[in-house]
Amino acid sequence: MTNHTINASINRTARIAGFMYLMLLPLGIFGMAVSSSLVVPGDAATTTQNILTSESLFRLSSVSALLVQIINVFVVLALYQLLKPAGKMMARSMVLFLLLGVPIAMLNELNQFAVLLVLHSGSQSQVLIPLFLDLHQLGISIASIFWGLWLFPMGYLVYKSGYLPRILGILLIVGCLGYLIDSFAVFLLPNYKASVALFTFWGEVLFPLWLLIKGVNVEQWKKRALASA
Repeated sequence: MTNHTINASINRTARIAGFMYLMLLPLGIFGMAVSSSLVVPGDAATTTQNILTSESLFRLSSVSALLVQIINVFVVLALYQLLKPAGKMMARSMVLFLLLGVPIAMLNELNQFAVLLVLHSGSQSQVLIPLFLDLHQLGISIASIFWGLWLFPMGYLVYKSGYLPRILGILLIVGCLGYLIDSFAVFLLPNYKASVALFTFWGEVLFPLWLLIKGVNVEQWKKRALASA
């Protein structure tokens, strides 16, 4: 392969990874927006009516959550190709952590579909709807542990790479801490309502934007790739 071909291939991978990563943002926001608009905490009757009235929207929110996990698989595989020259073991850890979270998050959507099954069962078991919705939220908190953990090796690799801005690596590690604080606080503090991740997620926006717009420093990437070969 010529240098031009290699350069084009590396930055094509970077831009594909950045584009797919950014796709996660609107899909995730859509799911959260639907949940906040339909679910009324402490009011099972209103929540049930909202879901029945907007069932298609409720179903779409679950589909978007499943799409997020499918896209996550392709994102982490693309990022592995970009970041493994900075450290293969850490790059493998990044892949492992994210892939552990994917099945948890996908199976968690069964709680959403259980809500629909109960709604259409015609029985008095609709009292179970708040239970399934609460279980869904707890499932998200469990998956969030891995959504946080994968950011640590990724942030470390970005910081150490030499072909990406170090500040992006720092922001990704900060994002990791935000997810972990929120996840464990939910289980340790039953009345915890805050969200640290809302203030620490910026690395997950700026990093893919950088990949999409700027790509990587190809010469530095090749030097690290040769050194790690």
